[in-house]
Order: sequence, then structure tokens, then C-alpha cells
Amino acid sequence: MREPAPLRQAATVLLVRDGTAGLEVYLLRRTRGMPFAGGMTAYPGGGVDPRDADVDVAWAGPSPADWGSALGCDERLARELVCAAVRETFEEAGVLLAGPAGGDAVVPDVTGADWEEQRQALLRRDLSLAELLAARGLVLRSDLLRPFAHWIAPPREPRRYDTKFFVAAVPEGQEARNISGEADEATWLAPSTALHEMAVGQRPMLPPTIHTLGQLEPYSDVAAVLAGAPPEPLHAITPRFETTPDGTWAVLPDGTRLRLVVPLPS
Repeated sequence: MREPAPLRQAATVLLVRDGTAGLEVYLLRRTRGMPFAGGMTAYPGGGVDPRDADVDVAWAGPSPADWGSALGCDERLARELVCAAVRETFEEAGVLLAGPAGGDAVVPDVTGADWEEQRQALLRRDLSLAELLAARGLVLRSDLLRPFAHWIAPPREPRRYDTKFFVAAVPEGQEARNISGEADEATWLAPSTALHEMAVGQRPMLPPTIHTLGQLEPYSDVAAVLAGAPPEPLHAITPRFETTPDGTWAVLPDGTRLRLVVPLPS
């Protein structure tokens, strides 16, 4: 027996858009060499950085205190998680949930060389989100995010994350791009298509991705997703695992069983 690994706070964002055949979600396939979830399909996201707690970040929309109520945590952690969600979405997908102060506009284009220089500085931690927004005269738009799910890794895992999942529409004029350096594929898929590819072994996923795709599946479009965000606060899900003659299963607290599919050989 060993002591459980310490929990690290993390934020993940389900970017959604209206495709020609209905709702689509942006998915990244992490490179196989990654120390965590290598080869798995996931959403943009990552661990909270100490500078995500910066109280100087320009802010619009629900306050950190409001987010604390929604996420079931204190105000400081809520600030960190929302900032991490916005920062990671920009770092990994090139989508920035920010806009000018005092209005509903969102920055329409973040693809220029100057933007890329700042994105790289964020990745190196040479620049904080607060500094980027201040330099651009922008505010973080927390109103563009919705709380969606909360997962805590079980004690047996060697890397453990306490992860809040958010959902957000890609702002008009922006486009998600495969620029993270941590993925060998980025794609937009209908939730049902992604789940089918997982079931046949083409797209391995961890249980939180499987379950949240299932949560998205009933929604017809972005507006329905944003209007149907879960009630506050989120309830944490910690799975346990069972191995049977039929395979390995993640069993959720409500009894839901998610079959973990072994990926096909590459």
C-alpha cells in the first residue's frame, strides 16, 4: 500500500460549435509520449498555474464568488480555475475568451504573429494571463463559460487531478487550431461519432471524456448546451474500476458503467 498521490487542481474546456449536421465538439488526441493520458483523446485543458490566482486579471461576467458557488469551492480557487480554463483554451486551441471592457464584444481574431508570440510566452510562463489581457486592453469573459462537470481521480492513480469541466462556444471570428504541441490530431466531431469511434477502438479515452461526451450527446445545438448547464453546485465524480470477463469498466457513484475499450494497434 502507498499513500495516494496529491491532487492537483485542473480545468478543462469543452469547446462546441454548430456544425452542418448538428452539435460538434473540439477534441485533441494527445501524443503517445505524454506523461499523462498519452494517445488519449481529450479536450483542451491542464493544471492550474500559480499565476492564475492573480487578482489583477481584468474580469467581466459572473464574479469569482459566483463561480465559487457554481463550482462548490472558495473564491480564490474559483478564480484560479476560470483563469486556467481561459488560459489553457488559448494555449492549446488558439481560442481566447476575452473582449474589450464595457461591452459584449469578443476579440475576433487571435491568429497574428504578435498573438502567437504572446501565446508562446504564456506557455513558457514568461507572461501571465493578467499581463496579456492588460497589454491588449481586454477583460476575461467569464460569462462565455458554463460549469459542466467535476471529476476527481481515484486514489490509486499515480497522477491525480481534481478537474472542473467547463463548456464554451467558439466566439464568432475565432477558430480552434491544432497548435498545442501536445497533440498529434485535432478535430471537430459530433459527440455520437466520437463515442462510436471510441467503442470500436479507434479513439481511446479516459472515463471523464466518455461520460461528458455522453452528456453532450442529447443536445441539438450550442444554444441548448449553454442553456442546459447543470444545476449548481457541481457534484464530484470519482470512479472505481472493475475487471470482468467482458472487459474493464469504470463504475460511477450512481451505478453508471463505462466500458474502457482497448485501442486498436497502430
